[in-house]
Amino acid sequence: MPTLKQITKWTYAPLMLLTFNGAAIALVHSGAPKASLAGLLLAAIAMSFLAERFIPYHEDWNHPKGDTLRDGLHALVNEGSIAVSVLLIPIMAAIVPFPPIWPGSWPLWAQLLLAILVADAGITVIHWASHHNKFLWRFHAVHHSVTRMYGFNGLMKHPVHQAIELMAGTAPLILAGMPLDVAVLLAFAVAVQLLLQHSNTDMKIGALRHVLALAPVHRFHHLKSSAEGNVNFGLFTTFWDRLLGTAHFDADRPFFSGDLGIKNAADYPSTYTGQLVRPFLGDG
Repeated sequence: MPTLKQITKWTYAPLMLLTFNGAAIALVHSGAPKASLAGLLLAAIAMSFLAERFIPYHEDWNHPKGDTLRDGLHALVNEGSIAVSVLLIPIMAAIVPFPPIWPGSWPLWAQLLLAILVADAGITVIHWASHHNKFLWRFHAVHHSVTRMYGFNGLMKHPVHQAIELMAGTAPLILAGMPLDVAVLLAFAVAVQLLLQHSNTDMKIGALRHVLALAPVHRFHHLKSSAEGNVNFGLFTTFWDRLLGTAHFDADRPFFSGDLGIKNAADYPSTYTGQLVRPFLGDG
């Protein structure tokens, strides 16, 4: 009979996606205050941390390496910037010089799915470009400086790169007339996905690896060797990586702290302020 840990390994990712995104859709559909999603996100973060301790991929990755304050500041700044951007959407939509084409008659869940697929395409392209363009890499390198992977790593981004990704992912949606409710749900879905994509859980995803860019898939992207790490750029799905020819998965490949990080950059800053300044000093 399967143990509780074995069951959790197979059910954790789909339950996180369905439960929290489903609850967010229900709240927004009911007309609940948008701020109520903040409490739901805190619950998702708490669940992420609990799962990382119950079914860790590496027990050592659960222990801070002097990075708690830094990662907390990254999360606070980047989530704050997303919240402000969402609040600005009605203003940006009002200045679009042509009628909206957004399918507002669709069910809310279907509108969110469309927004996810469109945003995923823009973010994947910018992410790919950030590994091939020296200017973009300077800012994206902050995200790759980690040597342990856990949920909060997904929010560890330089604000400049965060803004570029956000613009690439949402500009087509805003031009199409995406409503505020869908934008709020998309921001929530991004936060949950980042928790799962960088999770230190020994999650088992089976055939989902062909569709969803979850931690077992995304860990390949954080390998310090560019020969191995320039793969799996998608945020939500593997669809666009398959089109780009950058999708990769090897079920037998283990990951260790020494495999992660930035090659030939042992002196990369580990503090928040150091990481903010580094891109302006030269290549990452």
